[in-house]
Amino acid sequence: MNAEIIGVGSELILGQIDNTNATFLSKQLSSIGIDVYFHQNVGDNKDRLRDAVETAVARADILILTGGLGPTKDDITRETVSEMIGRKLVYDENAKDQLEVFFRDRDRPMTDNNLKQALVPEGAESFPNDEGLAWGSAVDHNGTLIIMLPGPPRELHAMFRSYALPYLTGQLNDHQEILSSVLRFYEIGESRLVEKIDDLLEQQTNPTIAPLASDGEVALRLTVKGSSREENETLLQEMKEKILDRAGDYCYGEGDKELEQIVADILRDNKLSVASAESLTGGAFANTMTKFPGASMIFPGGVVCYSNEAKQASVGVPKEVLDEHGAVSEETAEAMAEGARDLFKSDYGVSFTGAAGPDPMEGYDPGEMFIGIASPSGTKGHFVKIKGSRSRIRTYAVKQALYLLFQELRNKKGG
Repeated sequence: MNAEIIGVGSELILGQIDNTNATFLSKQLSSIGIDVYFHQNVGDNKDRLRDAVETAVARADILILTGGLGPTKDDITRETVSEMIGRKLVYDENAKDQLEVFFRDRDRPMTDNNLKQALVPEGAESFPNDEGLAWGSAVDHNGTLIIMLPGPPRELHAMFRSYALPYLTGQLNDHQEILSSVLRFYEIGESRLVEKIDDLLEQQTNPTIAPLASDGEVALRLTVKGSSREENETLLQEMKEKILDRAGDYCYGEGDKELEQIVADILRDNKLSVASAESLTGGAFANTMTKFPGASMIFPGGVVCYSNEAKQASVGVPKEVLDEHGAVSEETAEAMAEGARDLFKSDYGVSFTGAAGPDPMEGYDPGEMFIGIASPSGTKGHFVKIKGSRSRIRTYAVKQALYLLFQELRNKKGG
């Protein structure tokens, strides 16, 4: 079965809010084997909404509309859909009772427009709203199941999980188990990774492989459908092994965890810590490492030291190193990393020094830098070159340092 999602609301068209509901629903639908083929956003206009619904009904088995179920005049979803499918709107008595109790408990009068939120198409399945007032519904129209859900994410999530999802699952005639997994790669571009697995992409049927590039890394989402979880796990594992046999050296993890979370978990699990000395990144690495609960266990501290005097005073970079090699150098990066490690008595030290831009620094162009990694087995400064804006350079520098630290930790564990 395939589905289409329509987000209703001018705020979506104007870019005032992101349509996170569509992302949530797509993930939920894929978990029960329903493929989403189209997303649409439509403003609060009856004619345009009707056109969008008619188009979706002609091509989708399931149509889910989000938003436009509130009490105001611009909430037009239920009215538009009901007119199009030729069903009058009727009050769900349980929804009316909920509205009456809500306003009575707050000692407020309930106006007629609030009663709109208890209307559903005649013969529809009603979905209670445990987090709000506007009820949802599901109705069949010429073989397409039309589902209307509220727009506020908190209300939509609760309603979908508690009512719409069980209802949908019960409607599936040929229910298939679906299983997904994500492999995460770094230091290999999307085109190079795709080249390594080109024949697998060309031949893919089940599982399917979808490359997803973002923020200097690449993920491969593998999705398999089958009659049982055991069968799916076998098919998925076989495909993973084929991919990792070709590009395993670049794979840093599997699942939803990103690089920073994986590094933090490895540090915590092994009772290890890292400290930082940052010039180029201005504390961005420290900010990343302190996002996690219990951060003090893995990150005792860090310093921002832009000037040469600060590098000497905070992490003890020798003046002769700065005079002979300069602030932007492998030697300075190594001294900064060692200094941070010594200062905070951590297992690892990370440092950043370089040109963030827009101007060159000490003969280095914007994006050229050294990242130092001090570990129990030794210290090394890594030359890195990143293209882009000052903000992008700083962001990618942190990610590169995380990957270098990940490699150190992986080597310590023996692969």
